[in-house]
Parts: sequence; C-alpha cells; structure tokens
Amino acid sequence: MQVGGECMFRRDYLVRLIEDMTQMIAKVFSLKQERKHTEALWELDELFKRQFRLNSGLLRSLSAADIEQLFRNHGYLEADKLQSAARLMEEEASLLLELEREEEAVMLYTKVFQLYLKSALQGADPKLIGLRERIGLVKERLRAYAWPETAMLDYYAYTEQQGMFAEAENTLYQLLDSGKIEYDEAVRFYQRLQQKRPEDLAKGGLPLEEVEEGMDELHRRFPHAAVDGDKPIPGLD
Repeated sequence: MQVGGECMFRRDYLVRLIEDMTQMIAKVFSLKQERKHTEALWELDELFKRQFRLNSGLLRSLSAADIEQLFRNHGYLEADKLQSAARLMEEEASLLLELEREEEAVMLYTKVFQLYLKSALQGADPKLIGLRERIGLVKERLRAYAWPETAMLDYYAYTEQQGMFAEAENTLYQLLDSGKIEYDEAVRFYQRLQQKRPEDLAKGGLPLEEVEEGMDELHRRFPHAAVDGDKPIPGLD
C-alpha cells in the first residue's frame, strides 16, 4: 500500500511539474517574442529553483554526468525528473542562441542531448514531454558539431532500443571507425538483429537481407578479426 501511495505521489508531482513547465514555456515564448530574453532567463531560473532546488548557473557549470548524479535517489535515476529538467535546459539553450551566445548554447544543447538519451535509456515516460521528438530536435541543433563519446555511445544504444536500426547501424560504424567500439560489439549488434522479426527490421529501415549484408561487410572490413566471426558469441545462443 505504501509503494502504491509513493507511486501516486510521484505521478501527481510530475503532473504538476509538467503543468508548471507548460505554463512557463508559454511565458518564455511570449517574452522571446517581445525580445525580453533576460527576463525569460530569470523566469526559467525561478522554475529551476522552485521545482528542483537548483539554479541554471549551477547546471551550466556541471557536466551531463554530474547533473545525472543530482537526479539519483539511493542509486536510482529519477528519469522523468531528469528529462523534465533537461526540457527547461533546452529552452534556456534556445534563449542563449537567440542572444548570440552560441558557444554556451551549443554546450548546453549537448548536455540536454546527453540527458535526454540517458532518460530514455533508463525508462523515462516518452509521452511526458514528447521525448523522442525532443531528442530529434536537439540532434538537429547539433548536426554541425562533434558529439562527446558518451553521447555517441548512448545514441547508438538509444536508436537500437527504439527500433531505429538503420540509424543504429550508421552510428555503430562511426564508433567502430573511431575505435570507440570493438569489433565484437559490432558482431553482437548484427546477431541481435538476426533475432528480430523481419517486419520489425524492415520498419526500422534495415531489412533482414541488409542485416546479412552488413555482417558480410563487417567481415570484409575486419578480415583478421573475422576469423572466428561466424562463431556464436556467448549469451546470444
């Protein structure tokens, strides 16, 4: 009974938080239209303090990993709170961009991207803020910039999790070419896909025949590593 009560409390808190955020984002948009960017930043900072007992200056100074730690409770990541805070940070980044503070904006967008991905991978409610859409929008913002290694790795995991198999494959090869992923992980990726239903693979942009071609291409590109490549990897029998 207590567990159910705690879940109900958390859900009520999140509903109120999203309502506050929605109103604040509307207010920020209005202030942006009036070119009152400084006032809009103040409003966001007040909401950070009210809802998370944090201030935007602190969040700008911390790494994504450090911010993530602030949202851990007894080792458990409060993924919905994290994605909510990241949503406000995204709004702040857009204000910084309009103020022509591009370097600060890009750094903040990068943190937002990392926090969104971490939230998604840790089971955040995708409908709460439209998480998948937000990830796509921030990714587009960062299209001209290099991503940190952790962001690339999380994006690879996220795209596979979401069934975006063609995108996952593209990211895999970027990681493989830069030495951030080992050959064995690439083999595991294709072996995991071979266990999927053909219709799911096709929906994810990577039909079964292309999965087989991908495995063959992997062996061609890494012939020495591929000597034992056809042997099952433990855990995927």
